[in-house]
Amino acid sequence: MQNWPNWTLIILGVVCVIAEVLLGAVTGFDLALIGASLIVGGAIGLAMGSTKIGLLATGALALIYLLFFRRWLRSKLTPTTQATNVDAIIGKTAVVTVHIASHAPGQVKVGDEIWRAELLREGDAAREPGEKVTIDSVDGVTLKVR
Repeated sequence: MQNWPNWTLIILGVVCVIAEVLLGAVTGFDLALIGASLIVGGAIGLAMGSTKIGLLATGALALIYLLFFRRWLRSKLTPTTQATNVDAIIGKTAVVTVHIASHAPGQVKVGDEIWRAELLREGDAAREPGEKVTIDSVDGVTLKVR
């Protein structure tokens, strides 16, 4: 009967892990890892036959997680947005390689790539080869430049 606190820790840990699974990792795995601390601490207490050791192990494991691993885990789970593919060229400067005018698409060179290009607005002045333009948007495989 003296091991009931250790069993309580284990049961609470399992409840935390199940809650994390049901919530869909909304808590950033905090519930699952605190639950794991409860389970392991309770198991250590049962193995040692001591409620005090079980409680101390649980507290120590939870504290270690919160102080040392939580920030690292959060940084790995937080998505970062980085422009890729065509989104990465918006706002960049390109060099006209083939004349561009209203209703007459041309070509521009962006880095090492040649792209089809159109003027952003119909009334914009024509652009001649060698001129620099700024990429405003992408429409399919055509760059809109100004």
